[in-house]
Amino acid sequence: MANDDIKYEEEHISKSRGVKLFTCRWTPLNHEPKALIFLCHGYAMECSISMRGTGIRLAKAGFEVHGVDYEGHGKSSGLQGYISNLNDVVSDCFTYFASIAEKEDHKGKRPKFLLGESMGGAIALMLHRKEPTFWDGAILVAPMCKIVDEMKPAPIVISILCKLSNVIPTWKIIPTDDIIDKAIKNEERREEVRNNPYCYKGRPRLKTGYEIFMASLDIESNLDKVTMPFIIVHGGADAVTDPSVSEALYKLAESKDKTMKLYPGMCHALTSGETESNIDLVFSDIIQWLDERASVS
Repeated sequence: MANDDIKYEEEHISKSRGVKLFTCRWTPLNHEPKALIFLCHGYAMECSISMRGTGIRLAKAGFEVHGVDYEGHGKSSGLQGYISNLNDVVSDCFTYFASIAEKEDHKGKRPKFLLGESMGGAIALMLHRKEPTFWDGAILVAPMCKIVDEMKPAPIVISILCKLSNVIPTWKIIPTDDIIDKAIKNEERREEVRNNPYCYKGRPRLKTGYEIFMASLDIESNLDKVTMPFIIVHGGADAVTDPSVSEALYKLAESKDKTMKLYPGMCHALTSGETESNIDLVFSDIIQWLDERASVS
């Protein structure tokens, strides 16, 4: 995808607890950005490669896009695939995103939107709960409001894993199917993820699995607490996150401005793992939603 009309930049930032986080951004060159969009990537993924298509498409549509790799993910420091505390991830994201939004050339001038994919959708909802009035809206792409039953370990396994997660937190012993095959329809895209050294492809680590599982339970039980404007885009054939829970979020959320787009037959990785025509359709809906709200914020 040609991108002569956008600028791409990378940077590492240091956190007080000794973590170095990788950040990146896509900026339109020919005009002032309509709004700021902050990317929350999925579990085991990262921003600069996995979400490059998203960054480029949105920047070409006139938005300034910022991403950060979570601790233990992508090009950030930390044990790959390890999340010791999901609340730390949320705090890292909020601190970085707010530092961008509060800059003099942005503050009060540009609407602020979150875009979260899969686990990133859960993080976007947690960011909203942290500061409910800070965000102007969110794009939730197959959000992890609940792990589908087929991907969830048996109750006895969950009980054992919860007890072990504080004893051997980094062990890679949680049994799961190949999530790449389940999430991505396009074979070329599957190979790209498998060959990306910044994507974690081992079994989930104990504490990581525990943190994600507990977060999904918490989000599922608090769907009615969501108040910000949002659009959900979800594949009807998603085998990783449950479309019915996205529908529950749409119905239960207190938000006055909410939109749900369900795409029959489409997979989990809507913005990258589908056919090009299907990806175009999804982004057409996302950009239309953003344009309508960026112009009135």
